Amino acid sequence: MEPILEVRNLTCGYQRLPVFTGVNLTLYPGQLSGLVGPSGCGKSTLIKAILGLVRPWEGEIWFRGKQLKPGVAPPKVGYVPQVETVDWSFPVTAEEVVMMGCYQNQKILPWQSKRERNIARQLLNRVGIEHVAHQPIGNLSGGQQQRVFLARALVGEPDIVFLDEPTSSSDLQIQHELLHLLADLNQQGLSIFLSTHDLNSVATHLPWVICFNHGLICQGEPIDIFTSAILEKTFGTEMVVFHHQDRILIASSGTSLRHQMQHNLPAILRKTASKTK
Repeated sequence: MEPILEVRNLTCGYQRLPVFTGVNLTLYPGQLSGLVGPSGCGKSTLIKAILGLVRPWEGEIWFRGKQLKPGVAPPKVGYVPQVETVDWSFPVTAEEVVMMGCYQNQKILPWQSKRERNIARQLLNRVGIEHVAHQPIGNLSGGQQQRVFLARALVGEPDIVFLDEPTSSSDLQIQHELLHLLADLNQQGLSIFLSTHDLNSVATHLPWVICFNHGLICQGEPIDIFTSAILEKTFGTEMVVFHHQDRILIASSGTSLRHQMQHNLPAILRKTASKTK
C-alpha cells in the first residue's frame, strides 16, 4: 500500500533550541494512529510541521508521493486543535464554526450559501450533535465543542484528520464517546492521527501507537508497544502495565504502590490492633 504521508529525517525547533531531531514516520490510508508522549515532548510541533504551521529546520514531508514545500499544508487534510487554543467566548454558533471550514476553499463571498448551511448541518448530524447547530459555541459541553471542531475539520472531505490532544481536559465518558466516534469515522475510510498523553484510552481504542519524546521511540500495536521498558523510555518514569483479558491498564509505579497500600490498609490496621491487644 502506498503511504498517505511520509516524514523523512525531520528536525524542528524554536529560536535556537531543537524540539526533536531526525524523525521518520510513515502513515497509510485508513490508519487510526495515536501519538503518545509526555507534555512538552514535541507532539504538537510535529503535527504543526506536517500541517505547514511550523517550518522544519531539516527534513522532508511527502503527501501521496509528492514532496511538500516547507510551510505548505498538504491538500485534503483536516485539523482539530487543542481546546486550550480556542476562544470559546467568541460569539458564533456551532453551525457557523463548521461553516468556517468552507473558507479554506478560498471562498470570495462574505456570506454563507444555502448549500454550505446544508453541509454544516449534515456534518453536525454525522458527529451526532445536529440539535446544537444554533447554540453559541461557548454554551456547549466539552464533548460537544470537540465534535463541532471535528465536523469543521470534515468540511473539505479530507483524506486524513489530525487531532491535537482531543481528550485533554475531558472526563472519562467524553473521552470514551469521542474515541468511539473516531473509530466509527475510521471504519468509514477516514485516516486519523491524534496526539495524547492518555495511555489507557489509547490502549483501549487505538490499533496503532507511536511513542514519542523529542523523537520517535517506538511504534506498533498496543499489545507490543505498551511494555514497562518502552513506556519508561517514553515518559521518563517507571510504569506498570497490567493485562486483564483483552485490556491493557497502565499506571506509574508510584500510583500503583499507593493503590496497593490503600487496598491492603484495612488488613494492616487489623494486624496492628491485634498485636496491641
